[in-house]
Amino acid sequence: MGNDLNQAQARINALLDDNSFVELQSLVVARNTDFNLDAKKEPSDGVIIGHGLVDGTLVFVFSQNAEVLGGTIGEMHAKKILSLYDMALKVGAPVIGFIDCGGVRLQESFDALESLGAVIERAADVKGVIPQLICVAGQCGGGLSVLPAIADFTFMVDGASLFVNSPDTITGNDKDTSSAKFQFEEAGTVDMYGSLEEVVASMRQVISMIPNDIVEATDDLNRASEGLDSKVSDAAAIATEIADNREFIELKAGYAKEMVTGLIKLDGVTIGVVGNREVDGEAYLSAIGCEKAADFVELCDMYEIPVLSITNVAAFKSCTCQEKRLPRALAQMSQRFVDASIPKINLITKQAYGSAYVLMNSKSLGADLVYAFENASVGAMEASKAARILSDNGTDAAAIEKDYAQLQDSALTAAAHGHIDRIVSTADARKYIIAGFEMFF
Repeated sequence: MGNDLNQAQARINALLDDNSFVELQSLVVARNTDFNLDAKKEPSDGVIIGHGLVDGTLVFVFSQNAEVLGGTIGEMHAKKILSLYDMALKVGAPVIGFIDCGGVRLQESFDALESLGAVIERAADVKGVIPQLICVAGQCGGGLSVLPAIADFTFMVDGASLFVNSPDTITGNDKDTSSAKFQFEEAGTVDMYGSLEEVVASMRQVISMIPNDIVEATDDLNRASEGLDSKVSDAAAIATEIADNREFIELKAGYAKEMVTGLIKLDGVTIGVVGNREVDGEAYLSAIGCEKAADFVELCDMYEIPVLSITNVAAFKSCTCQEKRLPRALAQMSQRFVDASIPKINLITKQAYGSAYVLMNSKSLGADLVYAFENASVGAMEASKAARILSDNGTDAAAIEKDYAQLQDSALTAAAHGHIDRIVSTADARKYIIAGFEMFF
């Protein structure tokens, strides 16, 4: 990062296009208080703000400087961040923040606390109006941890720390609950993490997807989707294959792996993808997976990003802990699908059974179009299970299973009843999904 730059400035430079950053309010200093009348005036009051470009897209950036007053939040520090939000809001541009903060400034006491509250209020108030990307690049603890959780997209640099309570203050804890790995895999707060260079590259990728401008596609909209027959168990693999230039940005990939969320472009249009991934050969809905899906569908609806759901689900995850949380999570996901006013297309790839299928953006829940692959199974339950219930003493189970599979357990039957709009081959998936979304533009 260069010895002539502080880390806060170096992070900005790594993110933005060369020579595009314009710093604002660099002469702001901390306001003296009764406790620190003789304090030295520090430049920028521990935070750098300004605007610049990411691949030509205007963004507004703040970067906390832990080398100045520990990056602590005081009154003037917060006012700079608030003014940045105001400017971004006027022009509808994203706000990007690099957090590296020692907490609230004790010398400013209540003024510092109220200033932190004002920043959180502003971030919450503009959520869904302008995109917010937050990168935890150093320390982010206590009340400030709310800010990355409010953000639309959250990133974390290896070695940084994100916590409400410091790990060493949690009784009986033996994990580093503040680490990027924990926040990515177990807490689900972080969308992506890695080295600064990796994180910045991911942030630039996400920014390329927002705002939702239609750009000229460089990929053939009629390109055949190759090898999807072997990928029907994994929504991420399908999304990658059908996406323009096979580019899929998966979000929260380490958390609730049974539910896939991310962004692609289809013929130049940004599309949100939410779908199922088999884990250890099982296709199920879990509480954390449904919560992950619900949050993502809500995000897409706020920014008018159409949603493609990719369905391969057979049941609900079964254990005591799921019974405590799953009903509310299912309700949350269902509500988001129902309430979303964006175009919604559902693609059934392998199996779609029971009420778990219904809750994955089915026609009855409001999907505008439903497609299914030719060999997909759709029904109340797997034919083998239905046969055991319907047969007398199991003697005719094999015959019943065969009949049930043909008559009640196929995509063709669901299409005949109007629940599926079109049966598509795996090779034609890309072109039909694009055609479906194009109806709405």
